[in-house]
Amino acid sequence: MERGYTGTTIPAIAGEAGVAVETVYRSASGKSGLLADAVQAAVAGGAERAEVPVTERPAIRRIDEETDPVRQLQLYAATQPGIWSRVGPLLRVLDAAANSDDSMVRLREHIADERRQGLRHGLGRMLEQRGVLRNGVTAERAGDIVYAVCGQANYLALVADCGWTEAAYESWLAETLIAALLPPASDRPGA
Repeated sequence: MERGYTGTTIPAIAGEAGVAVETVYRSASGKSGLLADAVQAAVAGGAERAEVPVTERPAIRRIDEETDPVRQLQLYAATQPGIWSRVGPLLRVLDAAANSDDSMVRLREHIADERRQGLRHGLGRMLEQRGVLRNGVTAERAGDIVYAVCGQANYLALVADCGWTEAAYESWLAETLIAALLPPASDRPGA
């Protein structure tokens, strides 16, 4: 990452990894494939975790198994600081590479679309099926709200630019998601 995308060569990657150049070429489809794999591994919390389907990862299973929608959103918010601190530097490399490489533009769009669709059909649909969403908020709208509120730009603005702690960022995310997605506390079942 220190040389940027265009300044990094496959032989340099192989040398840094201590493997033959052929091994790098066999393991991924060029630099763009390596970057895509690195982003997926960073999101998951490691290469081994990236092999596990998203719905089977421990943090996602805890969210899914939780019955209280407030706690579900708090658990989801808790995943975000770690994800952005791991994947943020790679996404900055991707953004810089997209200025000169159309395949990187496509990769960036693919990553964003995959995240957006995952939130719509994962968290958004789960909350909708459980009947806990605020009136008028669909699974798609819920996924879009989570996509925007939990986006990298907010993490960078609040943690990197404004100096918030990751704990303060996580708390703000949870409060914001609860307010945007769930009915007021007085209107929730059991209130």
